[in-house]
Amino acid sequence: MNTEWTYPFPQLYPGKLLKRYKRFLADIELESGEVITAHCPNTGPMTGICHIGGPVMVSHNPSPKRKLAYTWELAEVNDTRPVWVGTNTALPNRVIKSALEAHIIPELGPYSTIKTEVKYGRDGKSRIDFYLLGEDSQPIYVEVKNTTWAHETLALFPDTVTTRGQKHLRELTDLLPEARAVMLYFINRGDCTAFAPGDEADPTYGELLRAAIAAGLEVLPCRFDITPTQIQYLGLAELSL
Repeated sequence: MNTEWTYPFPQLYPGKLLKRYKRFLADIELESGEVITAHCPNTGPMTGICHIGGPVMVSHNPSPKRKLAYTWELAEVNDTRPVWVGTNTALPNRVIKSALEAHIIPELGPYSTIKTEVKYGRDGKSRIDFYLLGEDSQPIYVEVKNTTWAHETLALFPDTVTTRGQKHLRELTDLLPEARAVMLYFINRGDCTAFAPGDEADPTYGELLRAAIAAGLEVLPCRFDITPTQIQYLGLAELSL
């Protein structure tokens, strides 16, 4: 594993969460005292990480094409110790693309081609996050899931019922054994050392995941340490089924 690899953040600005509303909006008080409305790029419930009054970090990208100049990037939680958690669900795929290009996940084996958003599935309408191919190996289909819910040091996915996630598990299983199918859980916080399906939130997802693993699905619960300046890969979490 390449321990030197990191993914840099742009400059982030500290603040305090005042409220989150309409799913995509968050009012945040910056250190200067200015109250801004930031884009919240997270459609989920953000279970356990959305704490009113808690520390947050935002990026600032003013543009005529954007309605909001600020984006909510990180939230600090204090479950077992203070830790930053990523709140931008668009970020994991960008990080994983960089990680794949650097070949820092040895469990994937050799590959020379990386494609994104390749169509697959029963109806041909789904798109896999990453399609990897080597000269003498099976194609590898990699689906990435952002994982922020945790109980102590156990990361959990999903944190709500996800029919889309259930569909992905079924479609990945359909690829076997002609191809390798990989579910990569992006553990977007540095305090978790193990991973389990979030049965309490979506028991059907847990059942499908266990069945998919029995059929040959590979699961990579990837740990990341998150700071306001960078993201660092920590290796795999223990899989707890």
